[in-house]
Amino acid sequence: MDGISDVAVGVKRGSDELSMYNSPNSGMSSVSDGASNGSDSKKLRVEEAPPSRVLHIRKLPNEASETEVIALGLPFGKVTNILTLKGKNQAFLEMGTEEAAITMVNYYTTVTPHVRNVPVFIQYSNHKELKTDAGNQRTQAVLQAVSAVQSGGSPSSDVQEALAAASSPVLRIIIDNMFYPVTLDVLQQIFSKFGTVMKIITFTKNNQFQALLQFSDPVNAQQAKLALDGQNIYNSCCTLRIDFSKLVNLNVKYNNDKSRDYTRPELPAGDGQPSIDPTVAAAFSKDSNSLLGKIPGALNPLSAAAAAAAAAGRVALAGQAGSSGVLLVSNLNEEMVTPQSLFTLFGVYGDVQRVKILYNKKDSALIQMSDANQAQLAMSHLNGQKMYGKIIRVTLSKHQTVALPRDGLDDQGLTKDYANSPLHRFKKPGSKNFQNIFPPSATLHLSNIPQDVTEEDLRLLFSNAGGTVKAFKFFQDRKMALIQMSTVEEAIQALIDLHNYNMGGNQHLRVSFSKSTI
Repeated sequence: MDGISDVAVGVKRGSDELSMYNSPNSGMSSVSDGASNGSDSKKLRVEEAPPSRVLHIRKLPNEASETEVIALGLPFGKVTNILTLKGKNQAFLEMGTEEAAITMVNYYTTVTPHVRNVPVFIQYSNHKELKTDAGNQRTQAVLQAVSAVQSGGSPSSDVQEALAAASSPVLRIIIDNMFYPVTLDVLQQIFSKFGTVMKIITFTKNNQFQALLQFSDPVNAQQAKLALDGQNIYNSCCTLRIDFSKLVNLNVKYNNDKSRDYTRPELPAGDGQPSIDPTVAAAFSKDSNSLLGKIPGALNPLSAAAAAAAAAGRVALAGQAGSSGVLLVSNLNEEMVTPQSLFTLFGVYGDVQRVKILYNKKDSALIQMSDANQAQLAMSHLNGQKMYGKIIRVTLSKHQTVALPRDGLDDQGLTKDYANSPLHRFKKPGSKNFQNIFPPSATLHLSNIPQDVTEEDLRLLFSNAGGTVKAFKFFQDRKMALIQMSTVEEAIQALIDLHNYNMGGNQHLRVSFSKSTI
């Protein structure tokens, strides 16, 4: 062990093991970096303790967490215990074997260990093992999570991050490429393979469908994250992105299609929302090539469109008793909203058949989609978005259809039938529009642009819709472009106003949300 004298390895015998090096002159570099300072670096003359699987770590920064200390030992083998002495900026780390501890000390002899960019000192301890309170749940959870990571293979660079919240039983789940609706029941079905799911809350944030899911044990959360992060729920779409939540307990007030506490079935549904129909989840679960099937992760290279179409077929076959394709939209701006504006916005996520703005409650409307899946998709993407300056609320309605006014009755144009509209985006089975369903975003995708239309023309057109154009980019053939507005709300407004806009020569502009940024 050449050069060991350059490192603080070794220890005085006896009870002052923890208080040594507290003198002000001990803040020296822990290792000589070659000839430049090798000769003049001060040497610590301390007795060397014999190798032990317990390591003494000093000079930790105040805010260092247990997980960061554990991360120092992870690359060398199993970590079996930890004791942190917060007041003294010290910790003891117990490795599974003496060999692992020796390897670790030898390595950190040549490479200075850092925690939060602060160099720390590592040496053998006089203790041969750590006797700590095994009832310390947090420490045990962290250590169990570590062993879960290690049994899954060699530690990766993000192990430290993965462990940073490993004591939490709550996962934060984001779903990318959500071409098809993912319901609370679907999540429960997938995640319960890893342990008891106690609570789930779903919501839309940053234009993405997200969920918080609480297991009964942090170890289950760790295992689910390891197994499912990056997996697709359905073939080629609905990709899970999983992190630990900073929350350790979820507070669920209602049992409905947005939130569920499986430990308290007596909770009210709230807001009159029905629970989502289990037949939907059951229908999806028949797909053996998806995460809901028998072989998690064994995915067919089906295109997203085919997957979506296939899923639509399966769900329709399942006969959806109790779940309808009708949405109730509330908190609308009644001065501004029209059936046409709702048809255009909701038409991004499915083929709108009918729209009825309620005669006695003009800030609410019923929208009938082609089927329950389109309704679910529109709800998950549009609930909580801003339309005409107001945050709209979208829920599943108990109505099965939207009734047209009786013959001869004038309802002031509040009800419109769009069953035969030429503007439906999803009429053709397997249409590429299925692959381009994205959450509302500030960047819009434009297509069907006439050859003679310039960037300036389009910037002007979209500025006149009441927004600020931040960026613009033509595709190579100039028939398509991306245009970025300053907010999602402005982009929603521009899509409502300008989708199907006549650009002259009977060429109508097509506008949709984009996943790209410029």
